[in-house]
Amino acid sequence: MTERLYYTDAYRQQCESAVTLCAPAGAHFEVELAATAFYPASGGQPHDTGTLGGRRVLDVVDRDDARVVHVVDGPLEVGTSVTGAIDWPRRFDHMQQHTGQHVLSAAFEVACQARTESFHLGSASATIDLHRVVSPLEMATAEDEANRVVWQDREVRVRFVSTEEAAALPLRKESGRVGTLRLVEVADFDLSACGGTHVRRTGGIGVIAVTGWEKFKGGTRVEFRCGGRALSLLHEWREALSATNRALSVSPAELGPAIERLQSENKTLGRSVRALQEQLARHVATELVTAGARVNGRVVVAQALDGWDATGLKAVAAAAAAHDGTCVAVVSASQPALVVVARAAGIAVDASAVLKTLMARFGGKGGGKPDLAQGGGLVGDVSEIVAAARDLLAT
Repeated sequence: MTERLYYTDAYRQQCESAVTLCAPAGAHFEVELAATAFYPASGGQPHDTGTLGGRRVLDVVDRDDARVVHVVDGPLEVGTSVTGAIDWPRRFDHMQQHTGQHVLSAAFEVACQARTESFHLGSASATIDLHRVVSPLEMATAEDEANRVVWQDREVRVRFVSTEEAAALPLRKESGRVGTLRLVEVADFDLSACGGTHVRRTGGIGVIAVTGWEKFKGGTRVEFRCGGRALSLLHEWREALSATNRALSVSPAELGPAIERLQSENKTLGRSVRALQEQLARHVATELVTAGARVNGRVVVAQALDGWDATGLKAVAAAAAAHDGTCVAVVSASQPALVVVARAAGIAVDASAVLKTLMARFGGKGGGKPDLAQGGGLVGDVSEIVAAARDLLAT
């Protein structure tokens, strides 16, 4: 067994201990110590990192037999005493988030009778899964209650009890462990069995900010950030809000209505653009049909067009195919090329088959029906693609 120093002193940033085992593990080495301050991944909280005897600690693993294994990037001599140094900013961040989770979960139970089913501490945010769906009002109430406890700077105590003693205590969640249990208590607010690292007083959490939530497996998944993470997110939001304010020349309070106004104007503009594009497409199509070659009793149009997207090309092809006796292939001048093939009713041309033949030669993807087909990603000289399409339409 490894003595776990973080159980009684989460603020310990260094430790010195004897190496009891060092074994190769792929490109790295697994090292065991008589005692360690490094926290292994467990209970939703990630592992610590840092250095051990000058080696980088890449992972810390909790074995089933109560051993703690440190995965390092180089060997350490068994029997020697080495110094371990915790990556403190990472550890303290985890302490803020994990203690914040205890307080927030207890707040949901107290304010909303919503039970926490699971907890996950990610690299950017943390989440708890509640057993039921909660309303926005309940979310705000629980968040306020949690921060009230944070700002009261209550003591966070750690103690060890037997399974029998724990059974008589008001634990927020029953523990499935047997033997000695480690309890983390937020004074007069929460009592939970937990092996994680926590701040000494709730004031060390700083703030608990719920940043989002969603329905999840019949309940609610709540995303939150505490302390430094909440401040970092505030910095991101502030920069984004300032940039938006400068671009729109409005105050933060006017931002919502300004965006709605822009969206409405954009929809109106989009409708106008589409109407003008359709008019231009009909005009271009008429010019193409007028200049088209008459082959085998049909008008064959094959042309490269510059400045048209897929929607525009389709509009031109459809407008050209509206002329009796016409078959058409329009190709974008840009690479990789877009192609739209269309034909008027009664013409013995399969637009889909023409497109497939072009793609077999020039690559790309697409499909359609006998009267209209479109594709993209064709690679080759545009003039060659146009010539090939013309030959296929004329056949």
